[in-house]
Amino acid sequence: PIIDLRRRFGLDEAEFTDSTRMIIVYMDEMEVGLIVDAAYDVIDIPKEAVEPAPEVVGAVDVDYIEGVAKLEDRLLILLNLNNVLTDEEVQTLKTVEG
Repeated sequence: PIIDLRRRFGLDEAEFTDSTRMIIVYMDEMEVGLIVDAAYDVIDIPKEAVEPAPEVVGAVDVDYIEGVAKLEDRLLILLNLNNVLTDEEVQTLKTVEG
């Protein structure tokens, strides 16, 4: 399955560009593609750099946010992948894959 995170988060749709990427993640024994506007780095984030999610994080529902991390001059928002898909959606996708 492939999920457009703009749609999932209720953001306005945008044209795909040369920066648009699909990130493959492993969720509940299944590979899932996440379409994102851009991806520039893959980094390891030390646990001590992660802080709890603030009450409000821009236009994205805080239920999707695991936490935030401050690294050098960057503020990173960490997604809670378990909340991107509901349990019902995961079960439906497993049924379709099987």
